Amino acid sequence: MTMQRGRLFAGATALVLASAVGVVVVTKPDSGRSPGGTAAAAEATTPPGLSKSRKAAVDALLAQRARAVLKDDESGFIASVDPKQPKLVAEQRVLFGNLRQFDFTNLRYFAADERAAPKMVAKYGKTAFTTRVMMRYELTGLDPKPVQTDLGYTFVLRSGRWILVADDAIEDSLSEDGHRQPWDFQPVKVVHRGTVTVVVDKKEIPMGKKIAGISQDAVAAVRRHWPRPWNGKVMVIAMPEPRVMSMHWRTGTGNGWTIAAKAVTLYDGEPLSVKAVAPVGSRIVINPAVRKNLEEDLLVHEMTHVATVPLGLGTPTWLVEGVAEYVRCRSIEDDPRWTVDPYRKMVKTKYLPSMKVLPGEAQFDASGDRSYGQSWWATEYVVSTEGVKGMAALYTELAQHGVSPAADAAIIKKHTGKTPAELVTAVKKFRG
Repeated sequence: MTMQRGRLFAGATALVLASAVGVVVVTKPDSGRSPGGTAAAAEATTPPGLSKSRKAAVDALLAQRARAVLKDDESGFIASVDPKQPKLVAEQRVLFGNLRQFDFTNLRYFAADERAAPKMVAKYGKTAFTTRVMMRYELTGLDPKPVQTDLGYTFVLRSGRWILVADDAIEDSLSEDGHRQPWDFQPVKVVHRGTVTVVVDKKEIPMGKKIAGISQDAVAAVRRHWPRPWNGKVMVIAMPEPRVMSMHWRTGTGNGWTIAAKAVTLYDGEPLSVKAVAPVGSRIVINPAVRKNLEEDLLVHEMTHVATVPLGLGTPTWLVEGVAEYVRCRSIEDDPRWTVDPYRKMVKTKYLPSMKVLPGEAQFDASGDRSYGQSWWATEYVVSTEGVKGMAALYTELAQHGVSPAADAAIIKKHTGKTPAELVTAVKKFRG
């Protein structure tokens, strides 16, 4: 499988199976200190510029919509939508049908901060106002607690009641990753298998079942090679719409490279703030360009992020991505017909000689392939000296207490007996 990205997707490395050649497709550093979304604890308070009476009325309307979803009441859901706009009504019917595909333990909407939208006022009159709306929800059997995302709704007062007239007026001001959920576009099908949930286009159910099977194998692989407990509960989103939970599928400041998949981190809080809050979990989002040819090793890499992100966000990028690559490579070699020897050789001969630091964001942006390889090899070195449990202990303490380069250095020294610079030297000499 070969994918174009200028040359190839990030981490493209030959993996030999008999005489066949496979291509490793991995992702940008989207976990750890660069989560897919960020958040702070949120309260449903009345923000400046949003009157208490208007907020109360809109919150009541939003509560009706939430109840309608939970009770399978389509007419109650559509009652809040402008009947003069058949296109919007049709889109909202699709939204309702999609929401009903998911099993919500909890679902709540509430008005947050009002946003200026002069075009909406010009179009719908002086009573039109636009607000960010928080969608706070918990999916049964998947989320251990509620998560939160934002929407942008425009309401108009007609005959003494508020109605929804637009849901796209402030797209550019919403959270970059996450505000467009899998239920927000075309009709979907949710496929469940074991602890895995897969979301696909309604027309692509066979592909969804195939991905569910591959995902189960990937979950088992992560459990084999990541020593800390993980319940294996994960959602994989493989839709043709590129905006689902992601606005960007390219990254890097050099030649640029394409993201094949990403683990989008979810939080119980305000999606636009950056605060020290623990993540709730992640959703794996597949680049639409690769969804039909999805391979297990890509999912293993991303599911390692899902398994590790609840520990905290302090782990530096080199270990976040290095551990995901370590688990991926070990899972590949579980099959005696496969080997990562070509990747190993490339890392040792092409990537290690230029290694000067443990790769961070700047290094990944400059060269994703090189940084993934160096990070993997650094992780392999730590496993060789400290064991896989020792590597996991290092990861965990960094996740929970790695708040600065100085703190990172002290934790690394504690677990490996080396400073970061000394660790780099040892990694470059390590032959594996």
